[in-house]
Amino acid sequence: MDRDQSPSEQDVARPAVEAGAGGRRAAAQRQQMRQDLATAAMELFATQGYEETTVDQIAAAAGVARRTFFRYFRSKEEAIFPDHDDTLVRVADLLASADSEEHPLDVVCRGIKEVLRMYASTPAVSVARYQLIRQVPALREREIAVVARYERLFTRYLLGRFDAAEETPPSWQRGGDDDSMLAEVSAAAVVAAHNHVLRRWLRAGGHGDVESQLDHSFDVIRGTFWPTPPSGARRRGTAVAPGATSDSLSPLEAAAVSALSASPGGEVLITVARTDAPLDLVVDSIRAALAGSQAG
Repeated sequence: MDRDQSPSEQDVARPAVEAGAGGRRAAAQRQQMRQDLATAAMELFATQGYEETTVDQIAAAAGVARRTFFRYFRSKEEAIFPDHDDTLVRVADLLASADSEEHPLDVVCRGIKEVLRMYASTPAVSVARYQLIRQVPALREREIAVVARYERLFTRYLLGRFDAAEETPPSWQRGGDDDSMLAEVSAAAVVAAHNHVLRRWLRAGGHGDVESQLDHSFDVIRGTFWPTPPSGARRRGTAVAPGATSDSLSPLEAAAVSALSASPGGEVLITVARTDAPLDLVVDSIRAALAGSQAG
């Protein structure tokens, strides 16, 4: 008997510990079953085709009954995306627990990185899923719907941060359309950058340091949409101080600040680039086009 506990205290503590352990085991078993069903589904889709595969076949391949499949997924197409529900909850928790002094865009970037890590944890499965989704229109539509859930979550978070007493750009209409516009544009930019980097990594067979590629894209977004952070907001990693000059910024950040501060009377430049082109090459092509325009 533990000398620090009375018999009655031990009787209360033991069931609580056992219940906690039992809950963790149940959660782990549930997660394992979801993965088993998803793996069986992917293997069948790859060997005999998506349309030709039935729920009964998936359940049989996983060694369970049809009714067991429907305890975990509502349809066979949902089995292609087994981890997004849990990841969405994890991202929502990250946003809710973020330090109020941290730059809001950095918080969103950390949130979408959780999604990237979900894909990167199983490269072979992620690549096979990507190849399958490209072939099946219904799965592409499902993927778009999944991505939209993250974008809405980030937009709501950013709007909540805008409601706080933070410094904003001088021309920004606080409490007006600018709030929702900048929240939606910023959230969409972060999600689009994630998707761009993820697709490039998947097309490369799941090879390469995908997180560093995503971090680079975040640097570009920060310089474009938030050239200077709100007063009192701190960033994880390299900071861009309020009132920073072009001499203290990276080339990409300096280019973004220059573009955002240009006079309204300047001409408009439209440029086209491939979606898989490296961002530094895109910026170089824009600079070359601007130089040619000024020379003319």
